[in-house]
Amino acid sequence: MQRLILMRHAEAERAPGPGSDRDRPLAARGRDDAAAMGRALAARGLRPDLALVSPATRTRQTWDLLHDAFGDVQVRDDAALYNGDADVLRRLIEAAEDEAGCLMVVAHNPGIHMLAVEYLVEGAASPAILDRMSGGFPPGAAAIFGVDVAGRPTLEGYLQPRDLAAG
Repeated sequence: MQRLILMRHAEAERAPGPGSDRDRPLAARGRDDAAAMGRALAARGLRPDLALVSPATRTRQTWDLLHDAFGDVQVRDDAALYNGDADVLRRLIEAAEDEAGCLMVVAHNPGIHMLAVEYLVEGAASPAILDRMSGGFPPGAAAIFGVDVAGRPTLEGYLQPRDLAAG
């Protein structure tokens, strides 16, 4: 794996309604944001070979909207991604790292956020970058890491839906 994209699902409806939290769908804004993030990532040449996607409704819907911009991508659902912590996400990534040049993970907070911060610390990110990431990982945000031959991650980019709206 040379590149890793960690993405939180786009904005979901607030109330689970008659189903469980796992069944919450994307809000209208989340659908728009997910499609825009897919286009923005693809425009930057970021197209995953393999996507690990939580089976929750909102992550599957996020992936479906992202996928439109990427073309053919192998997708793997894993129940452990649903609200998995940073250690769980890391183990799943490490298990799949030899399967793709660009791996994408679409999952949930706090796991996605905490893993991104861990990678930033491991990659000796600047205090300014750490400060920006400590502010949270909003719905639809994506952290893009380059991964060197020793497996060390380095932040290449961080996109939020609001960044796309700003131009």
